[in-house]
Amino acid sequence: MTQRQRLGVNIDHVATIRNARGGTHPDPVEAALLAVKAGADGITAHLREDRRHIRDEDLIRLSNTLRAPLNMEMAATEEMVALACKLKPNACCIVPERREEVTTEGGLDVAGQMETLSPMIRKLRESGIRVSLFVDPDPEQIAASAAVGAAVVELHTGAYAHGKDGELARLKAAARQAAGLELEVHAGHGLSFGNVAPVAAIPEIVELNIGHFLIGQAIFDGLPAVVQEMRRLMDAARANLSV
Repeated sequence: MTQRQRLGVNIDHVATIRNARGGTHPDPVEAALLAVKAGADGITAHLREDRRHIRDEDLIRLSNTLRAPLNMEMAATEEMVALACKLKPNACCIVPERREEVTTEGGLDVAGQMETLSPMIRKLRESGIRVSLFVDPDPEQIAASAAVGAAVVELHTGAYAHGKDGELARLKAAARQAAGLELEVHAGHGLSFGNVAPVAAIPEIVELNIGHFLIGQAIFDGLPAVVQEMRRLMDAARANLSV
């Protein structure tokens, strides 16, 4: 039987809407609980250095309230490592981060930052936190991710989502390579109802992390319905692997 693929829901943009007006509504923690009730297997939240959406107190409340796994996205900085070691989420996904960017624009240059990343990953692992690295589907970056001690790679699906030729094949090859290096394989960025199935059908990918589309579509359909439909599409794609 094909392994059930996990769905992680990123609740950053619930906080974006809250912060646009100030106050406490809508509450990203409430959204997280609703997403899990609707079928999400975990929750992702990105604590950016500029705190443009998720804030420290959101992560504290998530840590204290959530019963599903919490994945903290973060930049490779001493501040973020210290916060993660204090909060002890189930996992940390290290992502590239630039203050002027609208959203994460590409994968982490693991191969070029091995000396910086290795001690940070070691600290996180010593605190009992699984470490994921958000990387482009590039052989050099995947090999470097294994070399620095990551447990997981999350493949950046942005180029695929934008329709770039050959990207699905690159994702498939990267997933095979990562699994061969005993890395758990996740994927995310830009996935939607319309493009998720081919990625969900890659056998080595055990988790998809999806945020912006789900929160945006929830405006029209409601968060539970949107999570349930994404869950249905993923399950259907996986079921086809057994046929």
